[in-house]
Amino acid sequence: MAVSAELVKTLRERSGVGIMECKDALEETKGDIEAAIDFLRKKGLSKAVKKADRATSEGLVASYIHAGGKIGVLVEINCETDFVARTEQFQSLVKDIAMHIAASNPLYIKREDVSPEVISKEKEIYIHQAKESGKPDNVVQKIAEGKLEKYYTEACLIEQSFVKDPDITIKEFISRKIAELGENIQVSRFVRYQLGKQ
Repeated sequence: MAVSAELVKTLRERSGVGIMECKDALEETKGDIEAAIDFLRKKGLSKAVKKADRATSEGLVASYIHAGGKIGVLVEINCETDFVARTEQFQSLVKDIAMHIAASNPLYIKREDVSPEVISKEKEIYIHQAKESGKPDNVVQKIAEGKLEKYYTEACLIEQSFVKDPDITIKEFISRKIAELGENIQVSRFVRYQLGKQ
């Protein structure tokens, strides 16, 4: 199928992806813009995976104050070069993640950061709850595993649904920026303060 330059231009403006990739995506999806965006997202995520092992020694430390000075966040997000760290897209990403942390109060960055003691304690609680509700022993373990997965999506920053777009996780949001900026991006650390709480 021949794709018009106008269609390619529209997709390029909406996705921020190069002309040839937009043309390929539109040919692949027979000119359907929405399907082409999904196609590019899938491609973009695979690009992001390839960059995940690259060193991130540049970046930004940013702050975000919310709710009339009652909640504050400091976050460090790293990228590969100072050039990308100074771009508007990267600075916007950092601000969005700081705002998300203020709103969602994650306890960890990723599930690997959760200590074995916490996992064991959570699992013990879920097993007890399942048994108390009269579930048979053969499903108790499955219920506990399911609840542990839910715990990760609530407690781990990169597994949380992004407050500005609940259809994607923070990990997917970062992956899109990796594809857009062409560099690995990592959340290194954060601290969230809430007035009157330790």
